[in-house]
Formats: sequence, C-alpha cells, structure tokens
Amino acid sequence: MFDSLPHHFRKYNLNADVRTLLLLRKSMERGLVLTLGDLFLTLKGLITKDPKEFGPYTTAFYEYFLSIDIKKGERLETAILRSDTFKDWQKVRLEEDEFVPDLSEAKEWVERFLDEVHLSQLDIKRVLSGENILNNDDPNRPDLNPDDSPEVPEKIEDAADYRNISLKELRERMEKIAAQQKGKHSGGNRWIGQGGRSPFGHGGAAMGGIRMGGSGGGKMARAVVGDPNFYPVDRKVSLSDNNIDVALASLKGIEEESAEIMLDIPTTIKEGLKQGGIFLPYEKEKINKKVQVILLIDNGGLSMTPYIRNVTKLFSKMKTRFAHDLKTYYYHNTLYGGVYSDVRRREFVSIDKLIKMDKNYSLFIIGDADMAPYELSDDSIASWQRLKEHYARTVWMNPLDQRHWALSDTVPYLKRTIPMFPLTPKGVQEAVELMNKKRVYSKL
Repeated sequence: MFDSLPHHFRKYNLNADVRTLLLLRKSMERGLVLTLGDLFLTLKGLITKDPKEFGPYTTAFYEYFLSIDIKKGERLETAILRSDTFKDWQKVRLEEDEFVPDLSEAKEWVERFLDEVHLSQLDIKRVLSGENILNNDDPNRPDLNPDDSPEVPEKIEDAADYRNISLKELRERMEKIAAQQKGKHSGGNRWIGQGGRSPFGHGGAAMGGIRMGGSGGGKMARAVVGDPNFYPVDRKVSLSDNNIDVALASLKGIEEESAEIMLDIPTTIKEGLKQGGIFLPYEKEKINKKVQVILLIDNGGLSMTPYIRNVTKLFSKMKTRFAHDLKTYYYHNTLYGGVYSDVRRREFVSIDKLIKMDKNYSLFIIGDADMAPYELSDDSIASWQRLKEHYARTVWMNPLDQRHWALSDTVPYLKRTIPMFPLTPKGVQEAVELMNKKRVYSKL
C-alpha cells in the first residue's frame, strides 16, 4: 500500500522513506486513520518537521491522493476547480451535465469539498452506536418522503460505528431498505444516499458501513457496492429508476484506454542538470480514456413506451459521467434501409451513412424484436447484418421478458443474427463482458 509515496513526497524535498510507510501502517492498525482527514494529519506529523514544509506537503498530498496538481503560484481554489476529482465529486452530488458555477458558488463548493476531504476524527464530536440506530429503526418502513435531498449535504459532526455488526446482517438490511426506498436521500441514519450516518451510501460518517456510489470520502466503509458479487437490488428485473445505477456501473466497462508516449520535459531538464548538462530524454505515458457508443432505440408502438425513458436516462447518465461520444438514433420495429436522428423519426439516416462511421463504436440496439413475420424482410435482415459486420461490438438489449422470447416469430431469428441480452442490470453486464472479449480478440 502506498509503495510510491516516499518517492513522490521526496520530489517536493520532504523527508519520506520506508520508515514513513511502517509508521503509517502502525497508525492504521491502531485505528488512528479512519478518514482521509486522519491520513492527512498523520502523514503531516510523520513527514513535516518545519512550518516551511507545510505548503509543499499539502501540494504533494493533494497530487498523490486526489490527483489535484497545484501549479507554482496558483491558488488552491483554482487548482481544485479545474481538477477532475472535484468535478466528479460535484457531479455525483448534483448530476449536472456541465459544471459552470459563478465565482461565489464555486467558493462554497470548494469549501464543502475541503470539509469532506479533511474530515477527521477530531471533527467528529460524538460517536453514536450503530447497533442502537438499527435497533430503533424498522427496515421495512415505507419511504414516505422520496427525493428528500438538500442542495448541499449537511455538515457532519456526529459519526455512527457499525463495525460490531456483521457484513451479512448489514447487507440483508440494505436489501430491505432498497426495496422500500423510492427516491434520493441525503443525511440521516436510514436511507441509501449521501452524507449523514446511514451505514449505506457515501460521503457520510459511518464507520464499518457499506459504500454505494461516490468516491469514498472518509474511507470508513468495510465493503463497497460495485463488486459484481453483490448488489442491493434484483439485477434480473427490467431496467428501472431503482436499478439504473447498477446498470451504469456495468456500462463503464466499455471505457477504452489508450496510452500515448510523451516527452517528460520537467524530468528531462532536472535529470540533465544533475548529469552536468547531458540531457537524455525521459518519457511518460499519458492515458487517454474514451467511449464511443451508438444507441439505436425502437421508439415506435406501445410495447416499447415503458422502457424508452429509462434507456435514455441510463445512457444520458453514462455520457455525463464518462463518455465522450454518444450518438442516438431511432427506428420502429426493424430497419427499413436506415434509421432516424430525431425522436419523431423524420430525419432519415441511411445504413450506408451509418456504416461509414468508425468501426470501433460500441453499438447498443434497444428493442423488443417482436413484430409480424412479414416485417422482417430480406432487406431488413440484410441491414441488420451489415451493421453487425461493420461494428464488431454490437449487442441487442431486449426489454421483453426472456421467458417470452421463444414464443415470438421474430425474436429467435434476430437473436441468432445479433447477440441478444435482457434489458436488466445483469443483462447489461453480460453484454459489456461480450463486447470486451471482442475488443481483445480484435487486437490479437
């Protein structure tokens, strides 16, 4: 853990070595480091010996643990605002498409961000018994106040300790809570959300709870939902508001990384000066992440109406969180020479034009695939096959209950033409796994 930490801090002329790691490990074993704020204070005591080192230490800490690069002469607030860590943190709380606050709002959000980063055991005035909280609450109580989310999460001054409760018991209780929860919640001791002292969620003060969503904040959770072996919802039911975030977690798996070799100018100059003016080029990797997705949605007929909203919401969230290129088209039942770029299906886009795009796009087809046999003509089948041949990573997500697929005249045929999965969180995960296998094979 943190093997590269001494080297990183020494770049800022700070005294850090293997003994620093040993002392940090002992501090963690003794329960002295439960939050990121605790980590900041503990390392500060181990590494800094002079107040003049406080500034370089903060810069090194923010870069190492938060990926916030504070440039020379730059204000901390400015560095935080332009960092991906802060933008991701802010998006999780507001789920906005774009973060463009005015200066006064920016200051408020930076202060909130710093409050969470530096939350330590010293800031927590009381530690409440998690057992008492759970014993005094009925997990089957219905959610009578959905979407109870203040614009800015509450400041946490009390913590709850759930470390004496088994993970099995917490997970069973979480499933009951999830079954009752109807909306987003912030603060409090009960619901799955952000802030507060609930054992389920993120951004709060719950020792030994289960983190769900968010970046972790206080680092106090014993388990993190996102492990494919556990989800607090039924992953086999159709896509809905209750399980859309689980499907989103699987969709992140189609994110593709590519490495670009770049000249590391600062290191080249620094090492060259050490070598008496012999400047040998030092290189570093720049990791580029990208997602290219084409979404074809069957938005015609009553059978697809219940699913269009959730599908659109899922992929809109995907674009907000981590996608760079998402193109959406529409069709009705099957392809008739092309698709449409607008919801009303007036702006026609031919198949020829569609297959001239980059073949590295991942193609998701959303539709029940159930139609009259005469609609699935030879020309229509040829169009589907052309798409499948051009886009190697093509899957069909079907909202129709999988038990009824065999009863349809057209579903079995299209299923043989294009890999088909149920439109459920589990189906999305399996579809992404297949896409990733095809990506690996295409590079061999």
